[in-house]
Amino acid sequence: MSGIVGYGAYVPIYRIKSADIAKVWGEDSDRIEKGLGIIEKAAGGVDEDTATIAVEAARNALLRAGIVATKLGALYVGSESHPYAVKPTGTVVAEAIGATPNLTCADLEFACKAGTAGIQMAMGMVDSGMIQYGMAIGADTAQGRPGDALEYSAASGGAAFIIGPNKESAVLIESTFSYTTDTPDFWRRQHADYPSHGGRFTGKPAYFKHVSAATKGLLEKTGTTIADYDYVVFHQPNGRFPLEAGKQFGVPIEKMKTGLLTPLIGNTYSGASMLGLSAVLDEAKPGKRILVTSYGSGAGSDSFAMTVTDKIEDIRNRAPKTKDYIDKKKYIDYATYIKFRKKIKD
Repeated sequence: MSGIVGYGAYVPIYRIKSADIAKVWGEDSDRIEKGLGIIEKAAGGVDEDTATIAVEAARNALLRAGIVATKLGALYVGSESHPYAVKPTGTVVAEAIGATPNLTCADLEFACKAGTAGIQMAMGMVDSGMIQYGMAIGADTAQGRPGDALEYSAASGGAAFIIGPNKESAVLIESTFSYTTDTPDFWRRQHADYPSHGGRFTGKPAYFKHVSAATKGLLEKTGTTIADYDYVVFHQPNGRFPLEAGKQFGVPIEKMKTGLLTPLIGNTYSGASMLGLSAVLDEAKPGKRILVTSYGSGAGSDSFAMTVTDKIEDIRNRAPKTKDYIDKKKYIDYATYIKFRKKIKD
């Protein structure tokens, strides 16, 4: 059995309020905030992209793990906003953190669940004995077409997790279960600047079906019930969907509030459920159990059952916590936002 030996988060300092976006498009800001459950979101600066976010999160993960990057045998970067269409983000990250060339490296893309897919890949390699440590990163600088509903939620941020042997793990990953179908609720064609989505279709046929199926599958596989878990993190495309999914399973809101970050930083896509997990690990005590279910449009969900070990107390204060990044913020107006996110086209 493998587990998490180190983790790290990064959220850009810049924020734009939902009300400021609504004002530009003549929308009712109260309706937007209540409808999406998002007060404000994080926006990458003019010099920030998926690679820079991934590097910062990776460095924090290494600090917590207490290992050097040369010990990594695999590095996966999950994102739907890789800087290059043809040129891996992973090699940039590996070079920046000082990893050895003797590692396997790949970029992953599966909408918002590419990062958790990377965790599963690293788990398989560690469990098989192929490598000692593997790093999985979920990071995005998500874009939404100006005036589209996505513009209120698409945000920037990411998290990194180092998977290693269970004897060194601060968090044991006891089991994982995935559910995948061909459900085209969200897509972006090649050369398109912004994604398209199926509106309400993204809810019940897509998000809720997959999150529910993966979570149920994990509970059945492990012989547990939702009541056995102290923390629950569901993918959070907005502030409403994860809470609605929680209600379906009878999850008290107290078990979800620590990992529910979208109202304050928006939907960080591949980083969303992973940042939620990092926020939970910043406070979870040894012995606490965590259930995490990601979701990626297209569509699929990965669900994980985890238990925190005594080693968490030794590593959590070695790097900035998720809340440290959330609390450190600088507000920008809409004009600055579209400049930073390169929405002004020649």
